[in-house]
Amino acid sequence: MNRVRSEILIVLAVTFGMSGLRSLLRLVDGLLNPAPLSEQSVTLNASQSDLAWLDIALQLCSAGVLFAWGALALFLLQRSLPRPQLSDAASSPALALLIGVPGLALYITALHFGWTKEVVPTDFNNPWVEVPTLLVWSAANAFAEETVVVFWFISRLRQLRISPWAAIAASAVLRGSYHLYQGVSAGFGNLAMGLIFGYYFHKTGKVWPLIIAHFLIDAVAFVGYAFLPSLDFLRI
Repeated sequence: MNRVRSEILIVLAVTFGMSGLRSLLRLVDGLLNPAPLSEQSVTLNASQSDLAWLDIALQLCSAGVLFAWGALALFLLQRSLPRPQLSDAASSPALALLIGVPGLALYITALHFGWTKEVVPTDFNNPWVEVPTLLVWSAANAFAEETVVVFWFISRLRQLRISPWAAIAASAVLRGSYHLYQGVSAGFGNLAMGLIFGYYFHKTGKVWPLIIAHFLIDAVAFVGYAFLPSLDFLRI
């Protein structure tokens, strides 16, 4: 048990636990800013160089860190790793819609009432880099978050004989914490997503449908934004 507790502390310190703490501090900084949250903005995916080839290399390095986090979780739980199946993709679109549509409505409402920052999904200088990079980032986010925050974290909490609902709640709080840099509503929205995804994993034992659903949500949001001229209508 002590080994499992130590593993949880170490992995969270290296991955999303530290991200959650840093995100909370960024939220505090935003709240202390004289400008309201709705007049502040945060860019999720931005160019890292004006040179296309160097931008791609830097983006792949950053996304590679997320893939490594997910790979670490799978390595630590390799004996219980569920194999992906074609049927895993069947429920993913429904999960994506269940999260994506209410999530967009929550964001629009929160932005209107000043509860969240304006989230800019992408701000690339080179159009040739933008779409493929956004797809890579969508895959990296989905793989890392669902393998670490759901599959690995809930599985390890089970080993500590923590109740399923407490484990699901802890996973959801972790997910909400590292999205707080976007605003208070982002934290609550991702908390709800964490509860739904955690419950799905608890009932099915499957993580790949969650990875696919998360990828679809991010890919539609990121790539869709890239083709929209403006999102000023969200402030109506």
